Order: sequence, then C-alpha cells, then structure tokens
Amino acid sequence: MKTFAAHGCYGMAVLTALTTQNTQRVWRVHLPPADIVAAQIDAIFDDIDVHAVKIGMLGSSEIARVVADRLKQKPLPRELPIVLDPVLVATSGDALGAPDLVDVLRDELLPLASLVTPNFSEAVRLTDQPSSRDIAGMQELAERLHRLGARAVLVKGGHLTGAEASDVFFDGKSHRVFAAPRLDTAGETHGTGCTLAAAIAANLANGLALGEAIEAAKKYLTEALRASRDLHVGHGAAPLNHVYGWSRRLDA
Repeated sequence: MKTFAAHGCYGMAVLTALTTQNTQRVWRVHLPPADIVAAQIDAIFDDIDVHAVKIGMLGSSEIARVVADRLKQKPLPRELPIVLDPVLVATSGDALGAPDLVDVLRDELLPLASLVTPNFSEAVRLTDQPSSRDIAGMQELAERLHRLGARAVLVKGGHLTGAEASDVFFDGKSHRVFAAPRLDTAGETHGTGCTLAAAIAANLANGLALGEAIEAAKKYLTEALRASRDLHVGHGAAPLNHVYGWSRRLDA
C-alpha cells in the first residue's frame, strides 16, 4: 500500500493471509476462508475501476485457485496488467508454499499474468529444474517459465552475489538485464520483492510500457533501500523507506 501511494495510486487490498510478525520473525499465520477472499475480490471489482492487479502471497492452493477463478470470471480488459509475485521461498531459503500451491500458481495463475516476478529460488521451484546461479542460469529459468505459459518473466537476482543486483527479463523474444548497484544496508532488508512487484504494477497502472515500468520500479527500489539506512525500526530485518521522497519534502 505504501508503494502504491508513493506512485500516486490508490491501492485496494485483498487480505489472503493474516500474519503475526515483526522485524525479527513470524510467530503465526492465519489463512482466511477462501470464500472471504473471493468476496473481497468481488467487492473491489464490483465498485472500483481497476487499472492493475498485483498478486503476492496466497498461502494455500485453495486461495490461489479462488484468485485465479475470480480473475477468469471477471470481464477484464485484455490489456489489464496483472503482476504475479509468486511468494514461495523466503530470503532464508525456507519454502513458504506446499507443492500443491506451486502447481496452482504454475498451471492457473501463471498464464493469466502479464508479468511474473520470481526470485531465483522461486523460479527453480516453479520450473522444478535446477539452474546455475548466474545471469545465464537466470535467462534459462526465464525461458522455461515462458514456455510454461508466462507472457513475460522477470527473474530477480537480488539474493545472488556481485557488485550489482541484476534481474533478468524475457518476453519470449529477447532478454534484457536490469541492473542496479548492490547497496550495503548493514543487514537484511524485508519486503524488497513485494515492493518491486508493487512498483511495477503501479507504473503499469500509470501508463508506462512494461520495460519502462520495470526500469522505473528498479530505480524506486534502489532509492527506498538507500533511504532505509535512515530508519530505526525494530531489531531484525530492516524495512524499506517507501516514502523517502516525502521525507525529503518534509525536511525542506
């Protein structure tokens, strides 16, 4: 929601999981009934003129299937951007979704998405094939995901090593690498993947072409990471400073 607001968009949330967490750890996760998720989607689309959809953590195959079914049933314009961030693997490498959730994401949601944005480990889980942890391997994963039905793929490389944080894009025709300086944030940061996907969706809602939307989102994420150094929130993985531009205006 902060990312949408920072891009001049009004975000409407469908709650697919309620978490008890802070910067240090997650205590509990409660998944709402699937019919409540469906009702939230209906409430938004029955009243709001939606310009883009961003899908993140879904929690279970049942909830993922409901999201897919609802999007299929709505009279959505073909050009409506749908950005799928398949939240399956945490920064720690821990799996966040059961195998049946992977199946629904791959078989039912992947073909609906304008862009899918897995990190390296999530791309490996979705394709069920290992790959080298480098640009060539990421390009191979992106091609596999495209063959599985994704219209366009952005494999994120933020958790790899190197002086740059490079993400690999593939649209079925050509590859493109989006790179940004790897910042020393003095520890782990939380929410980078979600922020990037949300920023891409917001940029698409604002009329940018896909490549421009990704490039602008990458720059926004870099600055939000850089500005996170000024935050002193909690004692664990630091949050991003999503409204860094507002802070500068207030200081002025």
